[in-house]
Amino acid sequence: MRESTIRSRILLFIQDFIRDRGYAPTIGEIQKACAVSSKSVVHYNLENLRRLGQIKRDAGIERGIRLINAEQRGWSVPLLGIIAAGQPIPVPSEDSWHPGIADTVTVPNEFLPGKTQAYALKVKGISMIDALVDDGDIVVMEMVVTAEDGQMVAAWLTDREEATLKRLYREESRIRLQPANRTMQPIYVDADKVQVQGRVIAILRKME
Repeated sequence: MRESTIRSRILLFIQDFIRDRGYAPTIGEIQKACAVSSKSVVHYNLENLRRLGQIKRDAGIERGIRLINAEQRGWSVPLLGIIAAGQPIPVPSEDSWHPGIADTVTVPNEFLPGKTQAYALKVKGISMIDALVDDGDIVVMEMVVTAEDGQMVAAWLTDREEATLKRLYREESRIRLQPANRTMQPIYVDADKVQVQGRVIAILRKME
């Protein structure tokens, strides 16, 4: 596992732990949760996070890890790759949905209330342009496996091993994956061949 991957995994765990419990994890808790080989490796990565300005550490205090300006900066969520807002595109493997990766994006606190588990995807295509989701935008996804009709979801098409970003509607024994672009047609799939991988809770755009 790459050093940057371990560091990102540790930072995400610390953020989630503090947000859920209100205090920092111990070195042992970090080692166990992040599957790190030893406590010395945890210490090494925490020191790198300190040097990068992500955390502060209070010497001699067991739970002495503090996030720097977490309230102002928001929370980091894993950026898991690309999602198609057009025709479905292949996703390399289901491991692509795992949060143990190096890239992250910062999401404002108001977009992640309570104990929301989230990840982010970069959008490819313009099929959701009328829903204000453009090519190159980042969508923040809540980790859910069900969705209500009309919600924008990341849908995994099991028979094609492809994923797509669309609004989901149930129609008897099939699912309609509806684009938000008048020039594009919906995708119809048998209900047992669609898995919801998350629903959109925020859209991030870099302004030129």
